[in-house]
Amino acid sequence: MKTLIFCISLAALFFGFDSDAAFVFTSVKDLPVVQVETKPLKDEAPSFLPPGKKWKLIWNDEFNGKEIDKTKWMCRESFWGKDFPAFAHDFEGVEMTGKTVRLHLLRKGDDFSSPHLQTGSLTFDIPKDSKGFWPFGKYRKPLFMHKYGYYEIRCKQPKNPGWHSAFWLQAPGIGSSPNPSECGVETDIMENYRQFSHGQIVGGNGWNGYGKDSKWYGHFAWEYETAPDGWCYYGVEWTPEGYTFYANGKKIGEQNSPVSHVSQFILVSTEPRGYRNAEGNDGGLSAASRKWGKPDPLLFKAVLPDYFEVDFVRVYDEVK
Repeated sequence: MKTLIFCISLAALFFGFDSDAAFVFTSVKDLPVVQVETKPLKDEAPSFLPPGKKWKLIWNDEFNGKEIDKTKWMCRESFWGKDFPAFAHDFEGVEMTGKTVRLHLLRKGDDFSSPHLQTGSLTFDIPKDSKGFWPFGKYRKPLFMHKYGYYEIRCKQPKNPGWHSAFWLQAPGIGSSPNPSECGVETDIMENYRQFSHGQIVGGNGWNGYGKDSKWYGHFAWEYETAPDGWCYYGVEWTPEGYTFYANGKKIGEQNSPVSHVSQFILVSTEPRGYRNAEGNDGGLSAASRKWGKPDPLLFKAVLPDYFEVDFVRVYDEVK
């Protein structure tokens, strides 16, 4: 019964409607900071790294340039093989401040969109453009994929409800094998779906794709906490044995089965709500073949500009 409740809760969350079904709630108010503050780069904010290990920075973006680094990031613009109106195209809405990147909520008439950045792509997203009966388009060469390590973001959350932000990992062929260790596990390091409704952030894993066989139980929820200046740290340590989730230097929890043993790509995403729900709460699977839904009414009350701001994304490997 507990497994069923968690499945319902996470499916509800992923497919765009909220539920009061229980998450694995962890109160972080009185938890100690257990991660080690480390300064890997001069003149940049520190990292908070898992204790008891040596770490080497192997990939990062500090977002210090005048333009987004297109050797590191591409845009997610399609969903289940169809152009998706909630995903801004060609880096529209991406603002570089010189020290951070801001992913803006955009309004055009009665429609909304926002940027969705990624270092690789889901094969099933790519619209068909090839000859023959293969239902997907030309494979997009990933810009960065990695297996295991520590993945970290420093960010500020949006100020208005009706859209959400997330930092997560995914594999190009997730759900394509009955063994998730061979095809990937979605790792949600941070999702702010419940920030405004419950004052919570969530994270955890999902596997076996996004259909009837998908598994979404075991996610964590914890109180939304920030530093006085509004910045937050979120990270996950992914090893061959499992996953440990952290927020602002505090250990949130562990999820150790199943474990992906394939390289995955990084997503720093935002999305206005409502567009997936034209044909019900199926994550847009039926809507993709018919029509997309309408924007969440809360979006029309949003005070713009509003954005998800990111100071850095970093990936570390353990030094043995």
